[in-house]
Amino acid sequence: MEGRVTSRPMAKKNKEKSQPVEKPTADQRTAMERVLLARHSDRPYTLDFIERLFEDFVELHGDKRFAEDPAIICGFAKFHGLPIVVVGHQKGRDTKQRSYRNFGMPKPEGYRKALRVMKLGEKFGRPIFTFIDTPGAYPGIDAEERGQAEAIAYNLREMAKIKVPIIVTVIGEGGSGGALAIGVGDQVLMLENATYSVITPEGCAAILWKDSLQADRAAEGLRLTAQHLHAEGIVDKIIPEPEGGAHNDYDQTARFLDSALSERLAEAVSCSQEERLTRRYSKLRQFGRWGTAGKGTASTSTE
Repeated sequence: MEGRVTSRPMAKKNKEKSQPVEKPTADQRTAMERVLLARHSDRPYTLDFIERLFEDFVELHGDKRFAEDPAIICGFAKFHGLPIVVVGHQKGRDTKQRSYRNFGMPKPEGYRKALRVMKLGEKFGRPIFTFIDTPGAYPGIDAEERGQAEAIAYNLREMAKIKVPIIVTVIGEGGSGGALAIGVGDQVLMLENATYSVITPEGCAAILWKDSLQADRAAEGLRLTAQHLHAEGIVDKIIPEPEGGAHNDYDQTARFLDSALSERLAEAVSCSQEERLTRRYSKLRQFGRWGTAGKGTASTSTE
């Protein structure tokens, strides 16, 4: 029969010659491989972590100006018995949910809702946990008409002044201003295979080389991985993931994250309010660096 293997000795010989292909370890992964893991459709989202990390979660809706935005989850909860506020991007699992959540891309009302809830947290003395996982802020005409850029900029300013501790965790994609709008905090953590960048590798490649197929090259140049950003001092701690990625074991990933959040919250609470705000503002200002390639000059902060 055509296509059927009938020679057992030959099959055995080929089996002996074949060598097992070693999968790259976490340290060996390229930047683009981590980008793909950060985008994995089965990766845990904000609601998955809320279910595993917090108790008595009560979601709050709407910005009290225009509408509700399902792309951002906000609410009150308890973390090891401590009343806290949770804010995070939320993507969808299936087509219907992705459409409802707008693929995790918030509109201005989403960012205004997030700030409204954070202000409530400040009023009642509740520490704030934010979870970043978005390809970016929604770029549609309706979002621009309602002041997308203003909403993001306003959040940056106001989050820098909020008096309670803010712990930020990048759990998946950290896309540009859409991520930074809930990303100003005392501590910035990242899951091992998360990314944080001003632009996607594909977008960068299309601009620089007019070829989105150069995304691998762009990903390396953008230095968007947790490892790169930790070396630059932008990220304070890298949280390990289970073997193969966070999508393989939500519970284990949550345990790693629980430990890191407890540690960093204790550190943020230990300093005075004035010192905490000074450090937070300084951290935000250190995000931008510039330098001259090939001149032997070190990168300089924007301060």
